[in-house]
Amino acid sequence: MIGIYAHHQGDGHLARATAIAAHLRTPATLLSSRPAPAGWPGPSVLLARDDDPAPGPLADPTAGGALHWAPLHHDGLRERMGQLAAWIAAERPRLLVADVSVEVALLARLTGTPVVIVAQPGRRDDPAHRLAYATARAVLAPWPSWAQPLEGPDVALRTVGAFSRFDGRPTAARPPGGRRVLVLGGRGGTSLTNDHLEVARRATPGWSWAALGPPAGRWVDDPWPLLCGADVVVTHAGANALAEVAAARRPAVVIPQPRPHDEQEHAAQALAAAGLAVVVPHWPRPDAWPGLLERAQAVGGMRWARWAPGDGAQRAAALLDDLTG
Repeated sequence: MIGIYAHHQGDGHLARATAIAAHLRTPATLLSSRPAPAGWPGPSVLLARDDDPAPGPLADPTAGGALHWAPLHHDGLRERMGQLAAWIAAERPRLLVADVSVEVALLARLTGTPVVIVAQPGRRDDPAHRLAYATARAVLAPWPSWAQPLEGPDVALRTVGAFSRFDGRPTAARPPGGRRVLVLGGRGGTSLTNDHLEVARRATPGWSWAALGPPAGRWVDDPWPLLCGADVVVTHAGANALAEVAAARRPAVVIPQPRPHDEQEHAAQALAAAGLAVVVPHWPRPDAWPGLLERAQAVGGMRWARWAPGDGAQRAAALLDDLTG
């Protein structure tokens, strides 16, 4: 048995876990504070939330800077850690995958369970990351070996390339009509507003704009046809969004959003250095949009194969299966 812990912030952790589980030979249990998504192939454990409001001020949530999130006397945290410890004691997993939580990784390792940590881009040189990486059996990086979006611990990364739920799916037919822009917002938060979208739309006659996620508030279960039908995708730099755009091989304008450890900035810098997409640090001025969309089309989408070759989930699953031996 393999336990896969998927953090509840954003959609990327659950999507990544589901993509890997589809290729595992070893049975896997999902451990998360969000329900198992459609397509999850095995059992799951719904964990208590550790970020619900506490009755009073949070006390020492970082344990003096040694951890990321372990507030004292927090009922949800206590229940969540108890659930995880009980599951490990009952199931005796061969491996626990932490995607991502330093505290979950350390809890598992303290039970004698080997741990694989899923790396994220960004500056990860703080004490908590260094401790977790040092105790891990392996650190799995969902990006290609040539990219260096992680700054910090000197660890031997097991790079597999970016991957998504759409890898290997045939490209959807492009609908007739004019040039289309698709804007991707993320559940992890955004500085984008509807005013931003409207101003950009007015500045680009001849282009039609559609948006998924915030701030538009529109969600679809299957965005693949919209991705494939876009002439340019405007996206944040979250790992899952980038992997899905890469799977569709669409030209892109990437605008990183503020995240802890400068995660999206580091990912975007790696893309820019490789010339895979047009990267801008913040939402552009209205008069910049026509040129940016033209530049993105000139770059094209086929270079995304360097970021997401299409077999990353299979390679990640093979690594986990090997480590259970």
